Amino acid sequence: MALLEVRDLVKSYGDRTVLDGVSFTLAEGEAKVIMGPSGCGKSTLLRCLNRLIDPTSGTILFDGEDVTRPGVDVRALRSRIGFVFQNFALYRHLSVLDNVTLALRRLKHMPRAEAEERALHELDRMEMAEKRDAFPAALSGGQSQRVAIARALAMDPKVLFFDEPTSALDPIMVREVVTLINRVYLDNVTILCVTHDLSLAKYISDRVVFLDQGKVYAEDLIENLLDRKGDPVIAEFFEG
Repeated sequence: MALLEVRDLVKSYGDRTVLDGVSFTLAEGEAKVIMGPSGCGKSTLLRCLNRLIDPTSGTILFDGEDVTRPGVDVRALRSRIGFVFQNFALYRHLSVLDNVTLALRRLKHMPRAEAEERALHELDRMEMAEKRDAFPAALSGGQSQRVAIARALAMDPKVLFFDEPTSALDPIMVREVVTLINRVYLDNVTILCVTHDLSLAKYISDRVVFLDQGKVYAEDLIENLLDRKGDPVIAEFFEG
């Protein structure tokens, strides 16, 4: 059974349809990348999947549960889905350690000592334990991304969502974060990643879901998509 199954997902804003019948599955332990032109609905899709925004119609099954049904516990759902945002979303008034422990204490009601032990384990895994008392303003983009990943992993999620994890980074930091996410993937963490970064897609993806105009235009191995030279939509994206 798939960990995540998306069936005919639609998201509209008035007369504008952003997602138009999107369907795909994500197996446990799989890394799947969502790619496509700007404005095709990639980030909207991620936000629908963890119910940051409500889909207009369609079904999302997560770990066998229909999470689009009325009355679903959205907070419980989000505690099982780690989300690493494009802009890191660290609280600037909190230290690195407090950023990572906040959700553990608020959502999982974990005692501070236990939360800090869990947080320091993940920060050490991301090579950021020495920055535990630093504040986000003192961190580089790559360091902020490491903290954001540690915060997500500390919740022990069933799946980790990444929304354009390399877009706000310079080329040196991009290589660092690509290596880091690949390490997470090799640790058998289930990953769903929105990206335009071909190097990241090559490193981590088992398969790529390619969106165009709110629809699944193709789903295939990245190398097979790169070979589709005669397909104007895919060729323009990868070569444009």
